[in-house]
Amino acid sequence: MGKIIALANQKGGVGKTTTTINLAASLAALEKKVLIVDADPQANASSGFGIDVKTLKHSIYHSLINGLDPAEAIIRTEMDNLDIFPSHIDLVGAEIEMLNLNKREHVLRNLLLPLKEQYDYILIDCSPSLGLITVNSLTAADSTIIPFQCEYFALEGISKLLNTIKIIKSKLNPKLEIEGFLVTMYDARLRVANQYYEEIKRLFQDLVFDTVIQRNIKLVEAAGSGKPAILYEVESKGAVNHMQLAKELIEKDTKKD
Repeated sequence: MGKIIALANQKGGVGKTTTTINLAASLAALEKKVLIVDADPQANASSGFGIDVKTLKHSIYHSLINGLDPAEAIIRTEMDNLDIFPSHIDLVGAEIEMLNLNKREHVLRNLLLPLKEQYDYILIDCSPSLGLITVNSLTAADSTIIPFQCEYFALEGISKLLNTIKIIKSKLNPKLEIEGFLVTMYDARLRVANQYYEEIKRLFQDLVFDTVIQRNIKLVEAAGSGKPAILYEVESKGAVNHMQLAKELIEKDTKKD
């Protein structure tokens, strides 16, 4: 039985999609069967694998709104073991269209549950908001990874997200856990970054991943080329950091089992 992990943070620009793409690719390289669910209307996780989202015939939108079987929308990537359930700009209007649906918060969960038998990990790239699609993602998930930068406003945003998780856990998904807080775009040369990193570790202790994603231009270049860093430049800091993260995640899950 696979595990569904939502990568969530309503604050944009924290490296959430970059983490989703590169963590998924690293898990696949470690011979785990992985599905990326692109639940962001910006569709950056989809284009990050070279998919032309403008020409897509089917996407997550059609499954959420029209009940399309996800198997008809899921695309194989160039990596073995890695598939993607792509997004489309149409997803922007999905939240309004879903308002009248029965059990609207559980639509994505009902789509993904049958897929847990086929994948070891299902990673949901959430949109930078706390709207209905993100609520669906957290309701569908077994756990959530929270990427953040070491800065003041990141800490402020986390408190809002934690409150949302608390509400979802109490009303919609009692099994939802925090997989971990992940420091991204980290620059050890900056005193403020080190200060906030220490503060985060003090506040959340064992919930903070040991792995830190360092600021690395190769991650940006890889995204622009439509490839994960592991295929773009395997020895880059970005590729190495995400491989460390994948190994840490697998190790955590092994200990739980």
